[in-house]
Amino acid sequence: MPTLLIVHHTPSPNCQAMFEAVVSGATTPEIENVQVVRRAALSATASDVLGADGYLLGTPANLGYMSGALKHFFDQVYYPCLDETRGRPFGYYVHGGSDVTGAVRGIESITTGLGWRRAAEPVTLTGEPDRSGIEACWELGATVAAGLTG
Repeated sequence: MPTLLIVHHTPSPNCQAMFEAVVSGATTPEIENVQVVRRAALSATASDVLGADGYLLGTPANLGYMSGALKHFFDQVYYPCLDETRGRPFGYYVHGGSDVTGAVRGIESITTGLGWRRAAEPVTLTGEPDRSGIEACWELGATVAAGLTG
């Protein structure tokens, strides 16, 4: 059974709403036979990454970049996972108060270095997530999970 690893840093109600929507989409009953594993960015390990078939990443944009927690995750797993995970699908979501450009650039740069393949357009939101933003997060989770089934 394929495994989807969701690595997230969820320090705010806005990030929590996005995370819950992503998980809901990834675990919708219409998508069968995909195991969804959730890990806080500070707890996720190289073993988690190596044991997964695809990834969803979530972070706030902090001071113009991804959260320190997600950066720490990448620092811990980059070289141990570099050769083994090339070509694996991923998606991501970012929440910011006003701008997410630096966080997006950082995630894109690191995942390009890892050789991961973006399986869905990222969801980037600023301010309080509205209904369409939450729906986009749900779609992100469902799309990446469904992509692992065939």
